Amino acid sequence: MNTLPIAPLFARIVDDLATHGWSQQSIFIPTDLTTQLAKECHKRAQRGHLELAGIGRGVAKVVHTGIRGDQIQWLEAGQHQAVDRYLALIEQLRSAINQTLFLGLEDFEGHFALYPPGAFYKKHLDRFRDDDRRVVTCVAYLNEQWLPEQGGELRMYLDDQQTHDVVPQAGTLLVFMSEKWPHEVLPATRDRLSITGWLRRRA
Repeated sequence: MNTLPIAPLFARIVDDLATHGWSQQSIFIPTDLTTQLAKECHKRAQRGHLELAGIGRGVAKVVHTGIRGDQIQWLEAGQHQAVDRYLALIEQLRSAINQTLFLGLEDFEGHFALYPPGAFYKKHLDRFRDDDRRVVTCVAYLNEQWLPEQGGELRMYLDDQQTHDVVPQAGTLLVFMSEKWPHEVLPATRDRLSITGWLRRRA
């Protein structure tokens, strides 16, 4: 068992997950890495590598822009130095969560997500009804100098009919239990960039 000391940032996230089921950290990704990831996402979009995201999975997967309007491309190790740096950060988080919460997280899957102006994603849960592999959702934001009036918040629906809005400001990381918290993405007035992904356990 890995019993190495957990860095304070990761320890805060783990404590929040254990106590509340979610955690928001305003400074998770270094500024230079955020800039590199945003440039890479825009570059892939300009080259036509991003595709409209679907809802559902397998043969039931369909594109429905009335529900979800983002464009995505899945990440793979070795694609780009900045992507590899981000994946290394998430690997540290996976290790810290496993070491403390014993969730049996085995890997990470994630993608760039670009919401053009006006695009949104209606209220949903991240875990599929017939697949329980997604355990922890991780959303990292890449939008520098984001202003509140530009919209684009991720709205979480918490207990007791409370909501919590997360402004998609560069460097911010939102982590939450995938099966627990319904959420939606509100429309924005400019391109909204993120890396969305899931820490998964064995099927």
